[in-house]
Amino acid sequence: MSAPALVLDAATALPQDARALLIGRAWLPGAHAGPVPVAVQAGKVYDLSSVASTSAELLNSGEPAALVRAAIGEAPVIGDVADLLANSAAGAQDASSPWLLAPVDLQAVRACGVTFIASMLERVIEEQAHGDPAQAEVLRKSIGEEIGGQIGNIVPGSPAAMRLKESLIRRGAWSQYLEVGIGPDAEVFNKAQPMSAVGTGADIGILQNSSWNNPEPELVLAIDRNGRVIGATLGNDVNLRDWEGRSALLLGRAKDNNASCAIGPFIRLIDGSFSHDDVRHVHIDVEIAGQDGFVVRGGYDLAQISRDPLDLAGQALNRNHQYPDGVVLFLGTAFAPTQDRGEPGRGFTHKPGDIVTIRSSALGALSNRVGYCDRIAPWSYGVTELMRSLAARGLLGG
Repeated sequence: MSAPALVLDAATALPQDARALLIGRAWLPGAHAGPVPVAVQAGKVYDLSSVASTSAELLNSGEPAALVRAAIGEAPVIGDVADLLANSAAGAQDASSPWLLAPVDLQAVRACGVTFIASMLERVIEEQAHGDPAQAEVLRKSIGEEIGGQIGNIVPGSPAAMRLKESLIRRGAWSQYLEVGIGPDAEVFNKAQPMSAVGTGADIGILQNSSWNNPEPELVLAIDRNGRVIGATLGNDVNLRDWEGRSALLLGRAKDNNASCAIGPFIRLIDGSFSHDDVRHVHIDVEIAGQDGFVVRGGYDLAQISRDPLDLAGQALNRNHQYPDGVVLFLGTAFAPTQDRGEPGRGFTHKPGDIVTIRSSALGALSNRVGYCDRIAPWSYGVTELMRSLAARGLLGG
């Protein structure tokens, strides 16, 4: 069976709201090839490097929305957004034309976990199944019945949550995942290194020796150095469920691998058309389409999250931990595919060639094809290369 096509077009990749103020990054070819921050308006992509050399500088400018609006009138046009999208699919890029990158560069890339009831229960199942998907199916019903109903309306860190914790401890049903799920302190971990995230159209990576893995479609907050949430985008926190299930100490190995973090297609800035409250009510859909004809679809509302997005932002960046270049923060997901793909009882796992598309009417669509980490393009363009490129282009002025 032929592989499903990875098609990137403006009709689906952009938000439905024409008022959306979008910024991102693009690779410009030529004698001084390199990445530039860009803005999208009325179907055109604008080079913003005259006002900010990096995405981090742009988002830390104090009032990025105002800066972008003022710059668009003078900024050069790189091309049509439809053309850049079409040229961004891995394996089909024309190196002589620009294409899109992840919309972040120097920012720290962090993630919150266990922020939805569904994911909380799945993490407990992973833990008790020790990474075995067949055993997970046996546990799924019993754990859901035992504790699922009790945590539905619990506010993390509240007196009611602490009473439930004591009850579950007495019954031998407590878990480290419940601790961060209903306790006062959220799980916040390092997802990827700065400059390592891939954008829409790029290949995303799983390990060949992982037999149980899935995408994690998430809302991603863009937070400036002062802790202000200044925008939002979509992300795929590609996850190895068997690795994390074997031991929580393998979280870093399960999460941070070549091309295992996708962000995009653009960051929608907070402005008069998109508020923090709009962020709280984003709806996210996901579709996984395989070469074998297997298709999984799902979706969830961010309103289901157990902790407010601004609270999670405050737990990631505060007086105890600063990020001078800003931070982007994955908020967790309520999507956990359990449909059998092949052998009954083995659940869902990725196969190379799967196309994962994460959509939101407010933010657009992020699409990527799955491959093995050691077979897709390695991460080779880091901070050193970026600084050299900016210096060569005269973009490191103070």
